[in-house]
Amino acid sequence: MAAELRDSRSDPGQFTRAAPLASQPLATARWCARQGWPVHPLAPGRKTPVGNCGACRRPGHDRSACGCLRAGRWCHGFHAATRDADRIRQWWGGRPDLGVGVATGPAGLVVIDIDAHACELPDRARLLPGVAISDTVDLTGLANGFHTLGVLAALRGATSPADDATTLRVRTPSGGLHVWYRNDGGRRWQCSTGSGSGRALAWQVDVRAYGGYIVAPGTVTPAGSYRPLGVTRVPAPLPAWLAAELERTGHLPSTVVPGPRPVPPRARQAVIAAGGGRGSSERVLAGVLAEVTGCAVVPEGAAFSEKLNRAAYTVGGLVAAGHVGEAEALRALQGAAERARPGQERRCRAIIRGGLSAGQARPMALRGRA
Repeated sequence: MAAELRDSRSDPGQFTRAAPLASQPLATARWCARQGWPVHPLAPGRKTPVGNCGACRRPGHDRSACGCLRAGRWCHGFHAATRDADRIRQWWGGRPDLGVGVATGPAGLVVIDIDAHACELPDRARLLPGVAISDTVDLTGLANGFHTLGVLAALRGATSPADDATTLRVRTPSGGLHVWYRNDGGRRWQCSTGSGSGRALAWQVDVRAYGGYIVAPGTVTPAGSYRPLGVTRVPAPLPAWLAAELERTGHLPSTVVPGPRPVPPRARQAVIAAGGGRGSSERVLAGVLAEVTGCAVVPEGAAFSEKLNRAAYTVGGLVAAGHVGEAEALRALQGAAERARPGQERRCRAIIRGGLSAGQARPMALRGRA
């Protein structure tokens, strides 16, 4: 791993305090695997997974039937994560430019990702979802995830994860902080994005668990290194108060067996106007993708990721119900995303894949159709 990690039998899995001089991804990956954490490659100099092969990038590709993972290739991001020593040596042995990601769910981890981005405060209701903040409360000075998480912890009479010296904490190059916890209870905590409009623990506080990954400590990028804080190098058990907050804010999968879901109003109108058939699917998709395409005129602060994910989820349901063809739907989603956020193809593909896959598990049933 980075030079700050010792790789010795006498002190296995421990970091030194020396600053890393260069990234050593093979050692990093091996260290993580010894902790029981499956790892996968990140693109050179980035914190996103290495892109898929050509076959896996084609529209309509079915990951569940893909042979790349069985063949030991790194397609499909964190789904390829492994602890196999031979595969780790194969991937990173000749590619010191690759970073290291840890698949948090299979690793039995819940990582609290605290951001410190400079941006305008959202509505009070989104600062701490489910916690009412009166208009009489002065929010002067509240600016990022460190603050919102600190307020939540104070309300619960607990120590903020940012200040929890009992567990592994990793400073990010952007000034944020990753706080690592063990998921000893075996519950399938789900990921979330704190700056989106969906499931969230707190504004500018993301959660990395099942369905996601985290950058490994010791990883070095052009922006800087992911450096552990303090002396603790082992994730502590997820605190009970934090587990209760994750449950309160919807971070557990639904126990309800999914059934057909109604089409949202915008999509229903598009389907009805188009006649509900595949021959008119362009109009159907245009209606669903209106919010995504609208982001083209708003470079920042448009909640683009959330809107693209929501559109992909809706389109996935329409595909599953037979209203739209899968290949055409994928092309439309990718086209709209590229026009709205050119140059972010990899990120958009990942969002689209996740949304489509989730949506296809919930076919949409037209109700109230004229």
